[in-house]
Amino acid sequence: MSALQLLWYKRDLRIADHAPLAGAMAAGPLVAVYVHEPEQQHAADRDLRHDLVLRDALSELRASLQARGARLIELHGTLPDVFEALHGVMPFSAIWAHQETWNALSYARDRRVRAWAKQAGIPMHELPSNGVVRRLGSRDGWAETWQQRMRSRLIPVPRYLVSPAESLITAALTALPDGMRRPSRLIEAPPWADWQRGGEARAHEMLQSFLSRRGRDYRRAMSSPNESPAACSRISSALACGTLSVRQAYQAARLRARALRDESRAQRDADADAAQWSQSLVSFASRLHWHCHFIQKLEDEPRLEHSHYAPIFDGLRPSQPDMERLRAWRDGQTGYPLVDACMRSLRVTGWLTFRMRAMVMSFASYHLWLDWRHTGPVLARWFTDYEPGIHWTQCQMQSGTTGINTIRIYNPYKQAEEHDAAGVFVRRWVPELSALSGADLIRPERTPLMMQQMTGCLIGRDYPTPIVPHEAAYAFARERMHAIKLAAQRSGSAQRVYDRHGSRKTPFNARTR
Repeated sequence: MSALQLLWYKRDLRIADHAPLAGAMAAGPLVAVYVHEPEQQHAADRDLRHDLVLRDALSELRASLQARGARLIELHGTLPDVFEALHGVMPFSAIWAHQETWNALSYARDRRVRAWAKQAGIPMHELPSNGVVRRLGSRDGWAETWQQRMRSRLIPVPRYLVSPAESLITAALTALPDGMRRPSRLIEAPPWADWQRGGEARAHEMLQSFLSRRGRDYRRAMSSPNESPAACSRISSALACGTLSVRQAYQAARLRARALRDESRAQRDADADAAQWSQSLVSFASRLHWHCHFIQKLEDEPRLEHSHYAPIFDGLRPSQPDMERLRAWRDGQTGYPLVDACMRSLRVTGWLTFRMRAMVMSFASYHLWLDWRHTGPVLARWFTDYEPGIHWTQCQMQSGTTGINTIRIYNPYKQAEEHDAAGVFVRRWVPELSALSGADLIRPERTPLMMQQMTGCLIGRDYPTPIVPHEAAYAFARERMHAIKLAAQRSGSAQRVYDRHGSRKTPFNARTR
């Protein structure tokens, strides 16, 4: 029999379109392993909601592998110590895994595992999992590489897998220290979990319902806090834990676009509907492209999780946060109704549409003048679909510390007028304001005192007055940000950031062909 292969699952918890699984399967019998790492479980960016998605994904993966003759071994401990112990009781000749761009802890862990494998003489095969390119020399040509990867053939689901006998696996695991093979803790799912459930089947269900029904109004409704929960794809948490690959989503969108063109030719009266679908699918495909584009930034420069793009931005905001402002923002008590509604909603549901994510980060960075390194961890814990490569680069982008992006200081009042004019979202999540009229919900502090008394909501008692005055905060931030952006351009910092991270070409016109 061929030598045993170790298939190391990380954030790629699926059996379809899985290159390491295919490679290990071709090389010999395999054992699939997932390691619960204490340093990740207690990390500053980890929350119960992430554990829930992981639990669902591992449960389904375990069943999928078992149905094909393999077993998922779940172990607990620090790497590479766990692999070293496993190798002692179950010698394996190679490690197969996907390349992973995650947080600083996983970056350090991967380096430790590679060093151990090299010292032990065990080949380690790390394969690309999306459009992110490891050891990228230049951003020139990256978009074309992304297209090539997305259009390459999907790897089929294996019909069966060859694995050591169950009795041999059980005997080997029994020889491991008790702490490495303890059962995972039970987690009870809260009521908000339905849209955010994990697992490969759930991921495909969400993708198909989006492409067949829910996604028609995606382009129009994606910014609305009321319409976006249903109109958006909701596959972001699946992409984050790898129960769905970016390539699977991209190719499914292309198939749907092709089917729509065929339907449009057959039914001329469906042209308007097909055009709306086509626009939404182009927007969806562009988001998949940007998904990898931002992760590539962290892959190229892992320090962006904790450091500014350029030193010129160091000291821009206080290193120690104003805790009153930070707590008010976190708890949805800023006196800005849409901001507060978004933060309260996010804490419960684990999701916000992109426009609202950008707004709450912009508000924290510009209006409250808080450093993204203090506000970013709050959002990281609350986003069920937390993806470090996207998260930290977006935190900096919405804080104006990239040097190359447009300074966008979101006006929360304008956002409310455009995306929640009737106050549906605010009334749901800030119920103390629910009796106010739609116009008063925009700036409740301007509601006449008599009206406040009649509705039973006194601003300053039942709901806070604005924590900072909008006009003054906006003017201060605009002056400071434009000055430092100009300094970044003059010093050459902005050019250096662009050379390393800037988008060169985005071939959107090719996406649905």
